[in-house]
Amino acid sequence: MQELIAKLKERGDLRVFDTPLDICLEIPHIAYIEVKKPKGGQALLFTQPKRGDTPLEIPVLMNVFGAKERLEFILNRSIEDCQAQLESLLNLQKPKSFKDFLGLAKNLYSLRFSLPKISKTPPKRQVFEGAQVDLNKLPILTTWEHDAAPFITMGQIYTQSLDKKHHNLGLYRLQVQGKNRLGLHWQIHKDSNHFFHAYKETGMKMPVSVAIGGDALYAWCGQAPLPYGVFELALYGLIRGKCAQLMPCLTNPLAVPLDADIVLEGWVDTSRLEMEGPFGDHTGFYTPKEPYPVLEVQAMHLKDKPVYLASVVGKPPLEDKYMGYFTERLFLPLLKKSAQGLIDYHMPENGVFHNLILAQIAPSYSGHAHQIMHHFWGAGQMSFVKHAIFVGKDAPKLTNYPALFAHILDHLDLHQSLLSCGVCDALDHASPTYAFGGKLGLVALEPTPHPKTPLEEPELLARLKELLPQVQNLKQYGLESKNPIAVVSVAKTTPLVPLFKNLEPLAPHVSALIFVDSHKNDLNNPYMLLWRVVNNIDAKRDIWLKPPLICIDATDKGALEGHTREWPKETDCTLSVLESLASKGLIPPLSDPLYEKYHIYHSSKG
Repeated sequence: MQELIAKLKERGDLRVFDTPLDICLEIPHIAYIEVKKPKGGQALLFTQPKRGDTPLEIPVLMNVFGAKERLEFILNRSIEDCQAQLESLLNLQKPKSFKDFLGLAKNLYSLRFSLPKISKTPPKRQVFEGAQVDLNKLPILTTWEHDAAPFITMGQIYTQSLDKKHHNLGLYRLQVQGKNRLGLHWQIHKDSNHFFHAYKETGMKMPVSVAIGGDALYAWCGQAPLPYGVFELALYGLIRGKCAQLMPCLTNPLAVPLDADIVLEGWVDTSRLEMEGPFGDHTGFYTPKEPYPVLEVQAMHLKDKPVYLASVVGKPPLEDKYMGYFTERLFLPLLKKSAQGLIDYHMPENGVFHNLILAQIAPSYSGHAHQIMHHFWGAGQMSFVKHAIFVGKDAPKLTNYPALFAHILDHLDLHQSLLSCGVCDALDHASPTYAFGGKLGLVALEPTPHPKTPLEEPELLARLKELLPQVQNLKQYGLESKNPIAVVSVAKTTPLVPLFKNLEPLAPHVSALIFVDSHKNDLNNPYMLLWRVVNNIDAKRDIWLKPPLICIDATDKGALEGHTREWPKETDCTLSVLESLASKGLIPPLSDPLYEKYHIYHSSKG
C-alpha cells in the first residue's frame, strides 16, 4: 500500500487529508462524495483517522478503484489487454505454423504464474495473539447512520475446503462483533459458504483468515466470479504476470499474501450463527438483520507502516462501477464460449449489476434470445440477474445509453417478453421470499412495425388520473421513438397491479407505464429512476403484461401487497455530517448539483 500511495502521489492522483477525521461517517461520507465526481475523483488518503476523540495510528486509503484510468494504472496494463489474454487462453489451437507455435508457447508459459508460492522466510511483523487482539486498533469504518456496527469492506477472506483440495479468496463484508470477533457475510452462492457447510456436517471448526491491503489487485480478484474450486489468486498471477507470494498463517493452516498490510486469522465455530446487519450495501439500501457465522480472531499481525484499505457502498455510482466493468470485460470471452450468438453484454452500474443486464446477440434461429436468457439465468453468478434486455447486432454500443435507449424503444417487441423466476441475489429486497423471485427478459431485435401515437403529457396525465386516481404526475420518455414510455408518480393507497387492467385503453399511445412513489422520485432524473425501479420490482408480482402494453409497479411494497419482508431504508448521508464537512471545505458545498443528481441525502429528492 505504501508503494501504491507513493505512485499515486507521483501521478497527481491522490488527495491527502491531514485533518483529524472520524472513522464514523466523516471519512466514509467524504469518499462517497468523491467517487461521484466526474470520472470518479481521486484516490483518498486519510492520515489522521480517529474514533470520537481517540486518534488511530493506521491511515486509511480509499477510492483506489474509483476511476478506469487508475484501475488500469494498478493493473499496469489496459483492460482490453487483460481481456485479450484470457480470450487467447480460451482459444488455444493446435499450431499450424512456427508463429502459431510461438504464440501457443507464450500462452502456456503464462500459466505458470497461476500457482501461488509460499515463502519459507516471511517478513517480521508486529503480532498480537489471544487477549492482545483488539480490532479497535484498526480504523474500521462506519459508513451509514443506521449500520449495526463498523464493517470491514475490503477484507480478502481466505478459506479452504475440508479436504484441503480447494482454496478460495472472497470479498465479503465483515461486521465487528467485538474486540476479537467478526461476522462473516458470505452469501449462499459463495465458495466459502459451500466449504462452511462441509465443516458443519462434520462438526469441525473452519479456518478463516482475512487480509487487508497489500497489492490492491488482490481485492479485485476476491470478487471475480470464477467457477467453483478455482483459486482467485490464479487469476491474480495471470493478470500480474507473476505468482502470488504467500506466507503461512500463525494460528490456522491457511496462507495469505506476503505483502498484506493487516492480517486477521482464526476459526469459525460452524455450530453457531449470530445476527449480522443491518448494513447499507452496494444496492443503495440497508440489508436486514440475518444470521451469519462469526470469526473468532486469534491473531492479528501488521506489516511495518500498515495502511487500511477501505471502500464505501451505497447508491451508485461507486468504486464497484469500475471494478464491475473490469469483471464484465474480462469474463466476456468466457461467457461467449458458453452462450453461442452472444456478441457483447453490459451491466450498468445504476442497475447495481445483478438487477439489469444489456445483451447484444446475433440470433440465428427463432427463440435464440430466449435460449440465451435461460442460459444467463442458470450460469454461475449471472443467474442472479433479475432483468435482461436483448438487442441485435445492429444496435449501438451498449454503453452509449442515449442511442441504445432509442434503439430499444424502436425495436421493442412485448409479445416476446419472458417472465420467469429463479434464484436472486441475497441482497435483493423486492422478492417476496429470500433469494428467490421473478425475472423479466425483454426482446428488441427487429424494428417495431406499428409505432404508437403518443399523447401530449397533460392529456395523458388527465386520462391516467381518470383511470387511476392515485396518479400524481408523469414524465414521458422516448416520444420520438416507436414505443414511448411514461414514468408515473403515485400516492399509493391501494395495490396497483389489480388496477392495471383498467389502463389497457392507453395501449395505442404508450408501450410502458412505470409507477413510482411520488414522495421520493424525481421524474426528470432517469439515472436514479432506473436505479430505484430495477431495485424495487419483482417481475412475477409487480408486472402486468398484455402486449402491446406493460405496466410496472416500482413503488415500495408492504402490507398492501402482502409483502411480509421488511422493506429497507435507502442509504442516505447524514445531513449534519455533510454540513460540517462542507463548512470545512472538505467536500463540495451542498448547493452542488451532484447531491440532487445522486440523491445523496434525504431532502435532496424531488
